[in-house]
This record gives sequence, C-alpha cells and structure tokens, in this order.
Amino acid sequence: MTDLQDPTPGLPDSVTILPGATAPDPADSLMVTLSESERLIETIDEVAGGNRARPVAAGSFPEVWIWGVPLARLTYGETIDQVDRLIERGEPAFFVTANLHYAMLTDRDPRLRAVNDRAAFVVADGMPMVWYSRLARKRLPERVAGADLIYLLSRRAAERGHRVFMLGGAAEVAEKAADNLRRRYPGLKIVGVETPMLADLSAREHAELIRRISLAGPDLLFVAFGQPKGELWLAENYQALGVPACVQLGASFDFVAGRVSRAPRWVQRIGAEWVYRMRREPRRMIPRYFNDAVFLLKAVFRDIVSLFGSWRQPH
Repeated sequence: MTDLQDPTPGLPDSVTILPGATAPDPADSLMVTLSESERLIETIDEVAGGNRARPVAAGSFPEVWIWGVPLARLTYGETIDQVDRLIERGEPAFFVTANLHYAMLTDRDPRLRAVNDRAAFVVADGMPMVWYSRLARKRLPERVAGADLIYLLSRRAAERGHRVFMLGGAAEVAEKAADNLRRRYPGLKIVGVETPMLADLSAREHAELIRRISLAGPDLLFVAFGQPKGELWLAENYQALGVPACVQLGASFDFVAGRVSRAPRWVQRIGAEWVYRMRREPRRMIPRYFNDAVFLLKAVFRDIVSLFGSWRQPH
C-alpha cells in the first residue's frame, strides 16, 4: 500500500503556498535575455490565440499561455481560495488541471480549446510548463498538481462544511478513496460516490445520473474519468449538474485509495515523477510519454521558428 502521507497541514517541501515565495529556478542557466523571453512568450501567445479575452468566473488574475493552454498564475493556496470563491458565488463552474499530456491533447483536439475557454481557470499540473514559463516575466509560481489538490480541497471542505461528491474510477477504488478522505478529515461531508461506465449508459440513465448528483447538492465534484474524457464531460454537463466547483482529477482516486503509489517528494520536486510512473506502469505510460515528448519537441521548435520569424520582421 502506498504511503498516504497527508500533504496538509503544512504542504511538503515540493509545495509552497507562502505569499511571495519563489521556488528554485531551473531555467536560470538558460542564456535568454529578458527582452528575448518576453518576445518569445508574446509570440507563443499570438500563435496560440492567447490575446483573446476569456471569461473568468472566480476572479481576476493573470494568465500565461503555454503551448496553447491559458494557465492561471496561481499557487496552491490561491487555487484553493479561487475554488472557495466559486462555491460562494454558487453558479455552475468547473476548472482544469493541465499537464503536458493535456497540452498535447489540446493541440490535437479543438474541442479542448473550447473546454479551456469555458473553464473558470486552468492551473499548471506539470513541471515542463512551469519551467518554460520562466523564460519570461510571466512565470508560473509553481506546479499545482491534482493529486495534491484532492487533499487540500478536502481539508478546506471539512473546515468550511462544503459538500463533496466523488464520480468515476473503479467502484472499490472510489469507495476506498472516500473512506480514506473521511478518516483523514473528520467532518468531511461526502454526499455521494458513483462509478458509472459512461459508454454503457443510455440517454435516460445518463440524465438520471446528472439528476442524482444535482439532488445531492454538492459544492465540490471530484471527477475521475481520465483525460480528456473528464474535461469534455464536465464542459458538456456542468450547467445541468449545477455544482459550483467541478474538477477532473484523473488518477488522484487511485493515489488516495492506496491502489497506486506516487513518486517520492524529492522526485516530484525535480520534475521526474514521470520517470517513476513509467517504471511502475511501463505498458501504459511509455507510449503516452513518448507522444508527449514528441509534442514537446515540436512545440518548442515551433516557438523558436516563430521567434526568429518575428525578429526578421521590421519593428
């Protein structure tokens, strides 16, 4: 069984939520001047459509566009506060935790660009994005991992009486994850756990699922349908669900239930969690990470070509 060491209270050394705190900068060794960095990010924004106005439901905060994904410059603590604001507002909403794989999927699937536009905000759940953002003044403060957010959001929910619904994953995994969260955070109100096979549901059964979730009256909906199924499903159904804060958290149910172990904290801190997961699940993760690596190389090369093209144009 995995070590379920609670990342709260007091986040582990890989997580910083102190105002104004700055993590060690792996990109300091890059020989890129500030003006060049700014022009690079501006070029990325133009290529990705980053100058478009995007509705922000939770509040006003700066964004940086990385590989076509609009990432909110939020720390863990600020993300939790934004979720609180969504709950206080009381209108249906969802947010996205985006890693490199999600950026690759967004590049391939135009539907995900619409998902990102509809989301209240998108946070960076990947160190490559954080490192790349540090080429410019609009740097992301830190990685905001969904596997940590499930604990942080559950602790805040227990403190403030927010109601939680857990949707997706294998039946025994979701139930075990719910039990572990209740045990860890006394007073946590988990008002429902369902593990539907979406592909097997008729239209009527799907409508009944939406109705059951809505009638349970959750403030927070944790979804574990996988990428990009979870994000697409939320974007299509969040209005009918009526839940003020929904998020797809992927493998987090497996981590909380103890079915899958996370990499040690020092491995997470250096951005090598993918190596750990690849060793643990080679048949599933090697093809995924290969595709992600190919996308990353292409995206960086495309940005460099665009940057040099902008230099050659008269200013």
